[in-house]
Amino acid sequence: MSVKTSLLLLILLSVNSFAQTPQQRVRQYRQVQETALMDEYRDFLSIPNVSADSVNIRRNAAFILQMMKKRGISGMLLDGPAPGSTPAVFGEVRVPGAKKTLVFYAHYDGQPVNPKQWGEGLQPFVPVFITAPVEQGGKIVTTYKSGDPIDPNWRLSGRGSADDKAGVMTILNAYDALVKSNIPLTANLKFFFEGEEEVGSTHLGEIFDKHRDKLASDLWIIADGPRHVSGKPVVQFGVRGDVNMYLTLYGPKRPLHSGNYGNWAPNPAMRMVKLLASMKDENDHVIIKGFYDDVVPLTASERSALAKVPNMEAALKKELGLAQPDGNGTPFVELLMRPTLNINGMQSANVGAMAGNIIPTKAEAVLDLRLVRGNEVTRQVGRVIDHIRAQGYQVLDHEPTDAERQQFPKLIKITTGHGYNAQRTPMDLPVAQGVVAAVQAVSPEPIVLSPSSGGSLPLYMFEKVLKANVVSVPVVNYDNNQHAENENVKVQYLWEGIEIMASIMLIK
Repeated sequence: MSVKTSLLLLILLSVNSFAQTPQQRVRQYRQVQETALMDEYRDFLSIPNVSADSVNIRRNAAFILQMMKKRGISGMLLDGPAPGSTPAVFGEVRVPGAKKTLVFYAHYDGQPVNPKQWGEGLQPFVPVFITAPVEQGGKIVTTYKSGDPIDPNWRLSGRGSADDKAGVMTILNAYDALVKSNIPLTANLKFFFEGEEEVGSTHLGEIFDKHRDKLASDLWIIADGPRHVSGKPVVQFGVRGDVNMYLTLYGPKRPLHSGNYGNWAPNPAMRMVKLLASMKDENDHVIIKGFYDDVVPLTASERSALAKVPNMEAALKKELGLAQPDGNGTPFVELLMRPTLNINGMQSANVGAMAGNIIPTKAEAVLDLRLVRGNEVTRQVGRVIDHIRAQGYQVLDHEPTDAERQQFPKLIKITTGHGYNAQRTPMDLPVAQGVVAAVQAVSPEPIVLSPSSGGSLPLYMFEKVLKANVVSVPVVNYDNNQHAENENVKVQYLWEGIEIMASIMLIK
């Protein structure tokens, strides 16, 4: 788009603004600016953002500060008390006469990447447009250059494109669209962008405690996670908690010939398989004692909302190639309200061309426990450990000594990652209902309301430390491959996300 054309469109926008709704004015502003918005976003995605890469994480934080400065937002870094901890990026806009304060949250760090696993021609930190997800035959748009029209059905690929730099992009551009369109703000706005979410938000509580006065609010809006599978916008009133358990089960001190020692030397891989299989029945129901005991039941209003969530199971089964899901016929949305025990991965010796006829020395597995309201991290982990002990294992927190190997026939080392509990906000909270109305105002069809998301965020800390109310408003497509190779975001959902966030910023 030429400079002359852009100026003409801006003039027309200004002339017509008084006859339009705020949503229409935000959309027109975005349509004029979408090339510049996308150029900036691609620059943002080009900065590697793996949580453990502290140098590039700081580069991301600096880029966000520059984005805020360009939009007239006063920004700063909020460090925790721990030396070298990853900073959060904070910004604030005070509105004269405002009676409410809203805080908008997203995170800018991302999961580790293995470039070799990405589709042909795709690189994690070289964002390009693709015609569709690569799993659906999508191809790279090789002819695109800055200034060309952008097809809203294209996907933009790259680590963080959906999870969760999309949150940063839509929030800041929503604010910019309101200001540039001369739409009066009705609430004080604060912006909080975290850089440690993908590693368990290790220092988030400390940052909250240190800066609690700056972070006072009436409501936090969390822009993370996907919209509903139907494509409809969703407002979520809670999240699951999460904790990882790392298991290492030991066999002989050196690998052994499977013929010479088979039937005699214990095989740690076989024992690990049996141990993990002992934790669930054939219907995927966890049979660890007490695993579901402390789950807080849904309220009547939460059950009512759940009953109205569109049923997309048939489409998901077809897309994912599943004949029969787990759960013994329980609806998908109900299963999301239960705690889970998932195997993230297992490893023992080699497979494929590198496989050898051996009895390996150890087997490893990582468990992912998702928690719902009522579960407590330490208690839930303890139940799994008690179950493992009941299978005859001596549980260690260190590599076994020779003396321990001689004393105990079944040894396992267990450590845990940083975990956090679930959180749920009452669905009838007035300020949260204001968010529901704001999201519905920009959607031509009824939006989805969910008591909780299936995913996890450390939102319990928002309640515990800041005494804050929290709701989540995801903006990206459900098939975005977050945490995996070929991550992508649908362009149209970025544009709609800007409109959704702008509408929320105008709640009364």
